[in-house]
Amino acid sequence: MQASFMKISVIIPAFNEERLLGGSLREIQHALAVFCERGWETELIVCDNNSSDRTAEIARAAGARVVFEPVNQIARARNTGATAATGDWLIFIDADSHPSRELMLDVAGQIAGGGCVAVGSTVRMDTKRLWAQCGAALWNGLSRMRRLMAGSFICVEATAFRAVGGFSNQLFAGEELDLSLRLQAQAKPRRERIAILHRHPLLTSARKLDLYSQRELFWFFLRASLAPRRVLRSREACHPWYDGRR
Repeated sequence: MQASFMKISVIIPAFNEERLLGGSLREIQHALAVFCERGWETELIVCDNNSSDRTAEIARAAGARVVFEPVNQIARARNTGATAATGDWLIFIDADSHPSRELMLDVAGQIAGGGCVAVGSTVRMDTKRLWAQCGAALWNGLSRMRRLMAGSFICVEATAFRAVGGFSNQLFAGEELDLSLRLQAQAKPRRERIAILHRHPLLTSARKLDLYSQRELFWFFLRASLAPRRVLRSREACHPWYDGRR
C-alpha cells in the first residue's frame, strides 16, 4: 500500500559528540526537507547517552528534542530514542554521519512504494586512504548481498521495529546486524524486504582510523569474527565505541 502521509522520526544516539554533532544536525535537517516537500511530518530526536560535554546543549540549540539514556551503550541509546519517537518510520543516524537530500529522496520513494520493512544505505568514508576505501567497498558488497544495514543509517517501519523488540541490549556492537537478521525473518512470511540503497551512499566519519591504529582495529575485528558472542556482549572488548576517545 502506498503512503500518502507519513511521520518520520530521526533518532541520533550521541555520546560526547560536541565536536561533530552541530554539523551533522545541519546536514540532516537539510536532507529532511525532502519529506516536508511531500507533506510528511518529521521530528528530530537526539539521545544524550550520558555525555559529559555540550552534546545536549548543541542538540537543543539546533531544535532537536533531547532525551537521556544513563547507560552508555549504543543499543540502549537508540532504543531510548525510539521509545520517545512518534513516527510511522524511524531513521537512526550516527552523530558523525551526513545523509544527502538525494539519499533521503530515495528513502522516501521506498517508503511510499511499499513492500519494504526497512531501508539501509551503502557508505562512503570521509578519507582518501586506500585501505579505508577498500574496507568500505567490501562492507558495501556484503551489505547489498546479505541485506544488512550499516549502523550509521537504519530506516525501519516503527511497528516492525517494536514487533522484533528493537535493538538487543545484550550487544555493545553489531546490534544493527542482529536487528537486520531479525527483521528479515519477520518480513519473509509477509513478502517484504530490506532495501539497501546505493546510488547516493551515506557520508560517514573515518575518525576511528585516526583514533586507533590499524593494529588495534585489526585485532578487534579478528576477535569479533572468531568469537562474536563473547566479544560483542562485552563493553570492554568493544572499546573503540566506549573508551571515550573523540
